Amino acid sequence: MSAHSSEVKVFVRTRPTACFAQDLIEYLPDKQTVNVRHRRESRKGVVNNQMSSWSFKLDGVMHNMSQEEVYQSVAHSVVLRALEGYNGTIMCFGQTGAGKTYTMTGATESYQQRGIIPRALQEVFYEVEQRVDHTFSVFLSFLEIYNETLVDLLASIKRGRAVQGGALTIVEDPGGGVSVKGLTLHPVHNEEEAFNLLFEGEMNRIIGEHALNKNSSRSHCIFTIHIESRSRTLSDEPYVTSKLNLVDLAGSERLSKTGSEGQVQREALYINRSLSFLEQAIIALTDLRREHVPFRQSKLTHSLKDSLGGNCNTVLVANIYGEAAQIEETLSTLRFATRMKCVRTQPSINEHIDPALQVRRLQKEIQLLKQELSLHDTLANRAVVPNESLSDRQVDEIKSQVQRYLAGTLDEITIVSIRQIQEMFTQFKKAVHSPPCKFEAFEDFKLGRGSEINRILKENKGVLLERMDQLHKLTQAINSCKRDIDHMSSELQLCREQRQSQGQFVGEKGEPVLEEAELILLVGLREKKDQYRQSYEELLSTKAEVRYCQHLVDQCRIRLLTEFESWYNESFLLPEEVQTIFSEGGPIRPGLIPVDKALNLVSQTLLAEGPSAVSFYNAHNRTVQRVRNTQ
Repeated sequence: MSAHSSEVKVFVRTRPTACFAQDLIEYLPDKQTVNVRHRRESRKGVVNNQMSSWSFKLDGVMHNMSQEEVYQSVAHSVVLRALEGYNGTIMCFGQTGAGKTYTMTGATESYQQRGIIPRALQEVFYEVEQRVDHTFSVFLSFLEIYNETLVDLLASIKRGRAVQGGALTIVEDPGGGVSVKGLTLHPVHNEEEAFNLLFEGEMNRIIGEHALNKNSSRSHCIFTIHIESRSRTLSDEPYVTSKLNLVDLAGSERLSKTGSEGQVQREALYINRSLSFLEQAIIALTDLRREHVPFRQSKLTHSLKDSLGGNCNTVLVANIYGEAAQIEETLSTLRFATRMKCVRTQPSINEHIDPALQVRRLQKEIQLLKQELSLHDTLANRAVVPNESLSDRQVDEIKSQVQRYLAGTLDEITIVSIRQIQEMFTQFKKAVHSPPCKFEAFEDFKLGRGSEINRILKENKGVLLERMDQLHKLTQAINSCKRDIDHMSSELQLCREQRQSQGQFVGEKGEPVLEEAELILLVGLREKKDQYRQSYEELLSTKAEVRYCQHLVDQCRIRLLTEFESWYNESFLLPEEVQTIFSEGGPIRPGLIPVDKALNLVSQTLLAEGPSAVSFYNAHNRTVQRVRNTQ
């Protein structure tokens, strides 16, 4: 279904306080406008008493509102639209300790103080019971983004099913949305089961303590309700799906105010950086001149890609302090909220057609069309035309009709069915089409008619490569052996020179006595020379095998190319093109076409006359060829 453009709805909620700065923060009676005044602080001895003021126009100001009033203002319409097939996102943004988690989750120990998520779950299952004409399937997932790491807060519960499985990674869907691969989806059938999963996930969240909040969320969390709705009465009606993202963002922190150190300080750096990337993405979305939006800079912006300017009804709750000490952070939050309000989304119903239902619908439509055709033939007093696929005999008959029509022996072809028309055009195309690219035709030839010779060529190539590899190894071994022989000869010569200079020992018969080292070298040298001779003989034998294998490969390649050229000319070249080839690029003149090739050309043009005519001309062609060879 086509999408319509919609602005992001933005609300501001003030954390209750007994020290509300009435002289700095003003809420106008329209309940949409916030005026803020701020006096800049003195710095480096320079006194600056200048008072600046700002005015922010939002969709609603929630000051001293109950949890129920907040839900009705912010989430009620988004939840109902999700049940109709629209994606929805509600997120809380603001300074640490400003009440984001309280707004989104509430106080779990108090039913009256429950937040948006529990109330949304209750409304979903209430509506499921009321809408008896549809059947609903509800799944839940709970994702945490901690220090740029994706964590499944419900992974400890075994009955969920993972989206594709494996490590958690953000992937983009073909339709432009995003999903988290490996995140478990848990089916729920009532609100109690849903609450169990919510509280289980909340217990697994990472929290920390600093000066502004004793239970500060140290991560961003996305609780998602997945809904699928199908009609009970209309089996062929498309079914709809949607997902409702309920996002509790970690709060921005000024380390000078929170006094965070160690691990908490490291977490704060990650939180501030991801929120900075979120703000950069919002600025890019509001700039119509920019073509690229940096969603992939952080896991947070990437996972919220379709919530920020995509197929989604999006609502932002900006949580602020009402105290003078936090006025700078309040201004920063309101500026972000104003930018967010300029973002436009494209919500549309997520309709899907069940493939099995689509097949049955098409089959039924085909049957009705066949009945209509049969009725039309009956009213026109015409024999019923079969609508089934053509048989081989019918295809041959159409081919014969086309050939006779082109030859001028058939004046017209009677049309009786659409399938006949389609086959007729196919035969016309085969009769007059231009030859395909030789490269593509060669690939087809190797898979078809030339598959056997191509297989032999590949086998011969494999043997050739094996022998060449063996030849390479033998060459290396011979070179290594030759180096060893040269080295041992040098060592042996050195030993002989030393023995002669120092005087040598002789045996009883006067023969020289060799020292043990010299004897070992001499024996080793003989062994190396024997090894060298054996390897060299094997090298010569392998070279002969390589030459023979290369010869076989060349022969197979030549045969493959020759048969391809013959097949290509027979299959694709029209008579005029064949004549052009025979005339070697020049004009056709009597006497220039060889007799045997001319007879081949005649036989091709007489194919329609029957197999006997072709056999006749082939035999005559061979006779002419033999006569020419004897001259």
